Amino acid sequence: MSGGPIIGRGASGNLHHRFERIHIEAVDDGWWQDEAPASRATEVRQEHSRTAISRNQSPDMPFSSSLNPYRGCEHGCIYCFARPSHAYWDLSPGLDFETRLIARTNMAALLAEELARPGYVCEPLALGANTDPYQPIERQHQLSRQLLKVLLQHRHPLTITTRSALILRDLDLLTELARHRLVRVIISFTTLEPGLKRIMEPRAASPGTRLRVIRSLRAAEIPVGIITAPMIPMINDMELERLLKAGFEAGATSAGYTLLRLPLEVRPLFEQWLSEHFPERAEHVMSLIRQSRGGREYDNRFGHRLRGEGPFADLLAQRFRLAIRRLGLNRRREEERLDTTRFAPPHQQIDLF
Repeated sequence: MSGGPIIGRGASGNLHHRFERIHIEAVDDGWWQDEAPASRATEVRQEHSRTAISRNQSPDMPFSSSLNPYRGCEHGCIYCFARPSHAYWDLSPGLDFETRLIARTNMAALLAEELARPGYVCEPLALGANTDPYQPIERQHQLSRQLLKVLLQHRHPLTITTRSALILRDLDLLTELARHRLVRVIISFTTLEPGLKRIMEPRAASPGTRLRVIRSLRAAEIPVGIITAPMIPMINDMELERLLKAGFEAGATSAGYTLLRLPLEVRPLFEQWLSEHFPERAEHVMSLIRQSRGGREYDNRFGHRLRGEGPFADLLAQRFRLAIRRLGLNRRREEERLDTTRFAPPHQQIDLF
């Protein structure tokens, strides 16, 4: 699977995925030949989707409906829980996930159609629940901006989760959405250390840039919070309080966190990454993960998968509670509640401009 770390990428190769019927492995048969280099360039193909809004019934998610304009993510975060979804397109959750991307080009038109359906019930949509809506290819394709325009036109509330500075391009739309209490932005943080960021999430914005994004959003009176996700034992968990403090000082008013999740193909990818970058502590990291997951590498039970259990997970939860209490985070929930009463279906269009 791996030929060693690749500069600018999270995964160091492609691993076989669970739906693959034919496995091809290189074998030294005594005949020398040049190996085909691993694909490093980003490829984007277009998809015409059948639906825009994705639904979930997960009781531990703060939303039940989401918009995901891109499949795969160029940010290359090694821990990304969405990596296994690439297998549905017969692509590897490894390097393919961050280099062979899919742009769902008809999302905005589909969204307008779905908002117009009889019986549609307005509730905040989560933009970027699976992969980052402001990853680098958004600069060219502008699918997230198109979705914002539709939501603004029909006064539909949404939340946005990103770790990219590209969101500032859309300040004009976000400011207008915020004026009508229709948007809240969450900036995702894992570390304040640039070196760790470069190997853990290579093409995401730097820690300093993300703090600048928070300050800019706050200055524009757009509600903004942070999520420290994921916390990884012995890798970045020691930064929890510093991350929360930095986010608060930049202007964030809310905060959350999650514990590392290792579903399906994410586990071998993460273990390979650990062995390449932190060989001296890899076994200790995995031991703490198993202690927090009932002796397994992953526990998918609702109520447990985002937080874990056991001494390490309990201590992390206690540290988080103490930190947000000390900083005064999460005290403005009612004030920042999104307004669903302004929704105007497409047959009742209202021009906010």
